[in-house]
Amino acid sequence: MALILPFALLLVYTSLEAGHYMYQRHQVVKGLRDGARFAARQSFDDINCRSGTASTVPNAVETEIISVTRTGALSTSSVLPRVKNWAATDITVAITCPTAAQSQTGMFDATERAAIVTVSTDFTYDALFNGLGVLDDSIHLIADQQATVMGI
Repeated sequence: MALILPFALLLVYTSLEAGHYMYQRHQVVKGLRDGARFAARQSFDDINCRSGTASTVPNAVETEIISVTRTGALSTSSVLPRVKNWAATDITVAITCPTAAQSQTGMFDATERAAIVTVSTDFTYDALFNGLGVLDDSIHLIADQQATVMGI
């Protein structure tokens, strides 16, 4: 028992920590996917490539995209984030326009290309047992999702 107990505890701790990391990663990717999908359904008046360069996202729309990404709801007044310590400042929304060399076919007009929204995040992973002296703040959850703006 004295020989096996330390290894058994290490195995249990490692399994729980790995499961917690994968769960948080899944929640972050799910949130980013929801945020990108929400951003893709914004009006072409708000997000477009009419000038050939990416437009900026209006502040109110960007706040909604970040809120949907982080909490799954438009209002964050009483909604908890999907992952503990995931702040709104950890989420970025970027708009890019495809170049003329990048051919777009199908439902997209070649003269007015659809913008691509990228929602990304990078924040410090919050360990389940505060790392027990093994894990430090160097582990980050980094992910991004893209969607093409289709308008309302």
